[in-house]
Amino acid sequence: MYRKPVSPVLVVIAHGSRDPRHAATVHALVRRVRSSRPGLRVETGFLDFNIPSVHGVLESLATDGVRDVVALPLLLTRAFHAKADIPAVLRDAPSRLRIRQAEVLGPSPLLLSVLEQRLHEAGSAPADRSSTGVVLASAGSTDPEAITVIADIAREWRRTGWCAVRPAFASGGSPSAFPRTEDAVRELRALGCSRVAVAPYVLAPGFLPDRIARGAAEADVLAGVLGPAPEVARVLLERYDAARAPALAAVGA
Repeated sequence: MYRKPVSPVLVVIAHGSRDPRHAATVHALVRRVRSSRPGLRVETGFLDFNIPSVHGVLESLATDGVRDVVALPLLLTRAFHAKADIPAVLRDAPSRLRIRQAEVLGPSPLLLSVLEQRLHEAGSAPADRSSTGVVLASAGSTDPEAITVIADIAREWRRTGWCAVRPAFASGGSPSAFPRTEDAVRELRALGCSRVAVAPYVLAPGFLPDRIARGAAEADVLAGVLGPAPEVARVLLERYDAARAPALAAVGA
């Protein structure tokens, strides 16, 4: 008798934060993913600060008899956490687990649409688009790949009709990479943009998003974080589906 292969368990790996808003946002996003894909087992693990830990989640899955797992980094760029921290944690997982690490969430046109939505919610009107400069404010990184991705997103977004789009870092970037949020706001003013909006390219509230908000003090509009938007949940499932196909093939082998 044919038996349909069991879908790999999706383990969403978040960074974690002392700020309780971070974990609350992650859990809200995971609830949306579950509601979008009934029957899919979705677990959440944190690298630091919050529980359950990634290691604890993987140990629990192995105890439950799970064999196949897709580990999905809740990150917007492939920087240190995606390239070093998470693989190191996964290498320490129980040997009975077959784990595939999915790609990070960004870049994606769906995430760009959420950025647009958040700006609209914050008061940026379509009629102001051509006179508004946007600061694309991310947490920051020294990783060249991550820096390139953020720069590419800014260039792509500029083509949609904004006066200008400037990438900025809250922290972590080298001095030659991108300016801080407040400096990017001033650059756009000097460029001649009548209005300046700051769009945080971050998933959840926390220390660095708060720093972005402080840097937006001289801006006209400050958008909210991406948060548990339906589009973000769709990107998670897209990354899961891309990673699960080889795992399902292995189950059916």
